[in-house]
Amino acid sequence: MPKDARPEGRPNILFIMYDQLRHDYLSCAGHPHLHTPNFDRVAARGVRFSNTYVQSPICGASRMCFYTGRYASSHGAQWNGFPLRVGEHTLGDHLRREGMACWLLGKTHMKADAEGMARLGLSPDSEIGARQAECGFDSWVRDDGLWGQGPDGFYDEKRSPYNEYLKSKGYESENPWADFANAGIDGNGDVASGWMFANADKPANIREEDSETPWLTQKTIEFIEQAEGAWCAHVSFIKPHWPYIVPAPYHDMYGSNHVPQPVRHEVEQEDPHPVFGAYMENRVAQAFQREDVRQKVIPAYMGLIKQCDDQLGVLLDYLEESGKMDSTMIVLTSDHGDYLGDHWLGEKDLFHEPSVKIPLIVSDPRPEADATRGTVCEALVESIDLAATFVDVASDRVPDHIIEGLSLLPWLRGETQEWREFAVSEYDYSATPQAVKLGVEPRDARLFMVFDGRYKLMHAEGGFRPMLFDLQQDPEEFHDLAKGDAHEAEIDRLYACLARWGLRMSQRVTKSEDDIKAMRGRSLRRGILPFLIDGSEVPDELLEKYRGKANKKYVGS
Repeated sequence: MPKDARPEGRPNILFIMYDQLRHDYLSCAGHPHLHTPNFDRVAARGVRFSNTYVQSPICGASRMCFYTGRYASSHGAQWNGFPLRVGEHTLGDHLRREGMACWLLGKTHMKADAEGMARLGLSPDSEIGARQAECGFDSWVRDDGLWGQGPDGFYDEKRSPYNEYLKSKGYESENPWADFANAGIDGNGDVASGWMFANADKPANIREEDSETPWLTQKTIEFIEQAEGAWCAHVSFIKPHWPYIVPAPYHDMYGSNHVPQPVRHEVEQEDPHPVFGAYMENRVAQAFQREDVRQKVIPAYMGLIKQCDDQLGVLLDYLEESGKMDSTMIVLTSDHGDYLGDHWLGEKDLFHEPSVKIPLIVSDPRPEADATRGTVCEALVESIDLAATFVDVASDRVPDHIIEGLSLLPWLRGETQEWREFAVSEYDYSATPQAVKLGVEPRDARLFMVFDGRYKLMHAEGGFRPMLFDLQQDPEEFHDLAKGDAHEAEIDRLYACLARWGLRMSQRVTKSEDDIKAMRGRSLRRGILPFLIDGSEVPDELLEKYRGKANKKYVGS
């Protein structure tokens, strides 16, 4: 296919993900201090989906849901480092079937199913093996961006193109990601690692243009410059994920006057749900319960987002100047949020809004989407809907026996439609210290969220009571209504929703509904005619091969 040619004028897809970006830390989402004109610029060109929820509030599991269009319990990779089983259908599989290439730039947090590949004789060096190891993508440049190093070696086991880039730029270190990009310098001239919250207010010891976000932005432009034919490019930035440290001038753009009061209440600590209580006592939660930590970390987090916005501007300017803006669908989102001390917690993991709700902005350049530009859609959206949307863009056909999400294209076109009544998220905490503390076996260390737009239920396996919040009356999610018995009807109703979701057709992925309908009666026409009494039950043409004079008589001979 010639350069820039796309079948039937379908747009290319620029699928941008920011790691650990909260839904409310954008100016278009109402943040009072953080001005993000380039996120706003995309929102003005498209639709901002204001009620979007991930299917698991942890990096790896969430991303596998994005990349397969399936719930976490459907694909099974429910925690960081849990391999996505070999053979699972991915976005790349669906799009390539429709003539659209599918490329990765940045992070996936994917771990290959090496045992499954070996069992099937798939070499990691083969094209199919490489795609299995890269979550279905063809890799332009993969860098998962957590180059921690300890006594047992590196956390990430693959090579780091970003570290190699830094070395080529003269940053002399075995691991310049840790020593320069994610560290400052203290008063004694020593490395001030970004792993320590106390150093979050220091500028990273790196030229801003060499830091992670500008580096991946330039790699993205390089990719688009050479891309031919129809493509989907998943550009996955590591920031604003921790370590919370950012180069100048972003390190001191925000200060204590920009740090909001934490959204938390003492009532949350009174007889908390056991799982919630265990998370409030973990190390990151204890740190974010300290105001001195929040005063250092949140300005750095905001600086990282501001840098992301500025680099998004670089990318948008390139698309406009190169004439590619009008042929590119732009999607901005995140894999989960960040508590930042809200609800007495840090990080992500549970189902409060700061953790499980994400930003989602979609700009479709086609005229069919003109009526919705600059609008906000309040429908309950799930992260798995993006896979359905992208396949719909490429083909107008979503294989709904495999992809469990729903296409967003009707919302982008301003069409009314039947939509889901509730959103579901899952969290497998079996590998965490909290499961050990609670004495929960791995098979029972699982949480489920059901949210209908007003009431949010959390179910915990292992014999625990549920949690329930009424976001209409209690939008901050302070008051757990399941502590009493006044809301049993709502709890029962949401459990019925969870039961209905649990009965979904999640594993019959080799035959579609149409395939099954086409199969009906096929064996009859191929001569399999069981249970007939005299043959009058079926049309004569089905009996043609079984009638007529016998060729020779052997009976009684």
